[in-house]
Amino acid sequence: MERSCLFLDQKIASQNFRISALKSEIENLDTKYDSSSRKLKAVKSEIEELEEVEKERDKFYELKISEMNEFRENVKRFLTETRTRVQELRNSVNELKSTFMELPGNNGYMSSSEIAEAEMKRAELLAMKESLTKTLASNHQRRAELQKQVENMLVARSPERWKPIQSGNSKGV
Repeated sequence: MERSCLFLDQKIASQNFRISALKSEIENLDTKYDSSSRKLKAVKSEIEELEEVEKERDKFYELKISEMNEFRENVKRFLTETRTRVQELRNSVNELKSTFMELPGNNGYMSSSEIAEAEMKRAELLAMKESLTKTLASNHQRRAELQKQVENMLVARSPERWKPIQSGNSKGV
C-alpha cells in the first residue's frame, strides 16, 4: 500500500509537473497571442491609413486629371479662337490689298503726275489754311479792339447817366 501511495504520489507529482508545464506553455502562448494581436492591430491600422492615403491620392489624381482636361479644353478653345482671328486678319489684309490694287495705276502705286497733283493740292490747302488763320487772328484782334471801345463808351456814359438823377434829387431836397 505504501508503494501504491508512493506510486500515486509520484503520478500526482508528475501530473502536477505536467499541469505546471502546460500552464507555463499556455501563458507563453497567451503572451505570443497578445503580441501577435497588437501587431495585427498595428498592421490593420497601417492598412487603414494606407487606404486613406490611397483615397486621397485618387481624389488628387482625379482633380488633376479634371484640371488637365479643363486646360486642354481651354487650349483648344484658344487655338480655335486664335486661328479664327488670324483668318479674319488675313481676310482683312487681302481686302486691303485688293482695295489698294484698285487704286489708280492698278499697280498699287500712284503715278508721279498724281503725286505732283496731290502736292499742289496740299500746297493750296496749306496756303488757304494760313490765310484763314491770319484772317481769324485779325478778326480776334478787331473784336478785342471793338470790345475795348464799347467798354470805354459805357464807362464814359456812366457819369452822364448819374448827373440827371443827382440833379433831380438835389432840386427836390
